[in-house]
Amino acid sequence: MVARHDQTTDPELLAALLQARRGTAFFARKLNELSDTELDGESLLPGWTRRHITAHIGYNARAIARLVEWAATGVETPMYPSTEVRDHEINFGATLSPIALRHLFDHSAVHLNVEWRDLPEDAWHHTVRTIQGREVPATETVWMRSREVWIHAVDLANGATFHDIPEPVLERLLKDITGAWHTRGTDKDLLVKVTDRDLTLGDTASASPTVVSGPLPAVVGWAAGRGNSGVTAARPAATTGTVPPAPKWI
Repeated sequence: MVARHDQTTDPELLAALLQARRGTAFFARKLNELSDTELDGESLLPGWTRRHITAHIGYNARAIARLVEWAATGVETPMYPSTEVRDHEINFGATLSPIALRHLFDHSAVHLNVEWRDLPEDAWHHTVRTIQGREVPATETVWMRSREVWIHAVDLANGATFHDIPEPVLERLLKDITGAWHTRGTDKDLLVKVTDRDLTLGDTASASPTVVSGPLPAVVGWAAGRGNSGVTAARPAATTGTVPPAPKWI
């Protein structure tokens, strides 16, 4: 049998698909390292066990696959009817048996991958709508998934860190997060400086900002609300200070 390949030939999209698939494989590895009993352990997200993380990633793949199907058929198939339905689904998924929970992750990941693979070239530019109500091209579904699998692999609290996430993913994450702050106006007088590359984001127009700085993985971890290890803060009229919590991202 001849293996089927992605219908798209766009090199940037193919690279993005590869990054998302690598993230899925990385999440799978960190999940498979956990015993069934360890699935009951706490994740890095308050109030969520590793079961919740796994259920979320599984149902997220199904939700994104619905958007890809929408792009392919033109028939509106939303990610979820509502955020309440999504939350209920995750809580239900967290009660599944370990084998069912693992199958949910495996099967949903394969389903999404096939939907991406078989999406015709022109359909990638068809517009779909995220759960937040944003109108985006189907190409955006690749980043939506990549972001989820890479970050939540860390949230499994099984040894993965932001240092394991590829630099292109980290850079886009930081731009997404600081962009969300700017849209809400929550980045006032806050500057984010990445010390291992020429990258400064946030309120660049501020005359006296609080500057949070550090290497890219540490800064992204802080910005994503996963602690402040490896970052420092300099406040106006002071050399250093307590690192402030990052503004809300999502």
